[in-house]
Amino acid sequence: MKIKLKRILLPLLGIALASSLAACGNNASTTNAADPVNSTNSAKPTNSAKSPLVIYTNSASDGRGDWLKEKAKEQGFELQIVEGGGGDIANRLIAEKNKPVADVIYGLSTMNYEEFKAQDMLEQYKPAWADEVSDGLSDKDDYFHALVKQAILMIYNSTMYDENTAPKDWPDLWNDEQFHNKYDAPRTGDLGGGTVQATLAGILVRYQDPNGEYGISQEGWDAMKNYLKFGFYKAEGEDFYANLASEKTPLGPMFSSGIASREQQYGVKAGIVKPEIGVPFIVEQAAIVKGTKNLDSAKAFVDWFGSAEVQTEWSKQFSSMPANNKALENAAQDIKDLEASVKQQDIDWAFVNKNINNWVEKIQLELLP
Repeated sequence: MKIKLKRILLPLLGIALASSLAACGNNASTTNAADPVNSTNSAKPTNSAKSPLVIYTNSASDGRGDWLKEKAKEQGFELQIVEGGGGDIANRLIAEKNKPVADVIYGLSTMNYEEFKAQDMLEQYKPAWADEVSDGLSDKDDYFHALVKQAILMIYNSTMYDENTAPKDWPDLWNDEQFHNKYDAPRTGDLGGGTVQATLAGILVRYQDPNGEYGISQEGWDAMKNYLKFGFYKAEGEDFYANLASEKTPLGPMFSSGIASREQQYGVKAGIVKPEIGVPFIVEQAAIVKGTKNLDSAKAFVDWFGSAEVQTEWSKQFSSMPANNKALENAAQDIKDLEASVKQQDIDWAFVNKNINNWVEKIQLELLP
């Protein structure tokens, strides 16, 4: 699939790359995706397992990047982490296809990796832990492999709402006046984020129409317009969860592993909306970038990072839902309970991948208030 240059550049122009899935870290060795990376100072042209590796991800926020660098250093890996919203990281990788900077990618979603695979951007490699992941989560041809399952949820301030008074599904937000201006809506700068894109996809795929614009019926675009019209738009630098805790915007989207740390930080318990249709699940993957000069080091890093031992630690530290079944067995009980309690929405991610750039462009140019 050819991606027009404007589809690559448009989401990057004027976009603050911190997003729901990737708030930029403060560590000097963690680089924002909007900043240039000097490839001559990143990964050295050697296959030693101790070579510096450039890692692209949308999952380095909440201390993840710092934790990963510290733990990896103990194993002899030196990491330079470049982070940003899922869509923005994907667009950057595509733009760098002919002169890759990254050695390894982790995070993002399956639809991104399907695009990378289609464009011949990934090394084929089967990690040592590949057989510990359930069938269907990783690539059958071994170009990418599942690390974490991420439920994309609508949450609410549980001091204001309960299961009876909270919305039952996303359309309630724009169809019921009591929720108008009470939910966090995506600004232009949020549209590159994985959580936001999965939320938009979870709404739009309900209105698939082969004759509609970009595969969506007019009813679907009207629904999206109303979702954006009746939401609250936070100011630059304003935090959704802080607004949820203060009751300014007590409703909005959140990725599942981000809830626990924010509950502790803000002292507010989040309720979870569980629509009958289900919720989007993103499967975060790991892959090696084709053309890396550090292939052996990249393979060794992927073998280590996706192992049951490391993913168990990652889950306990960051409340993630491991794709590695051995790690899931050792996960906290609340993680197991969450996975069991929410239904997965049936989403054709190949359809989403085909259309997501057009959807984001239309929302940016035509539908945002």
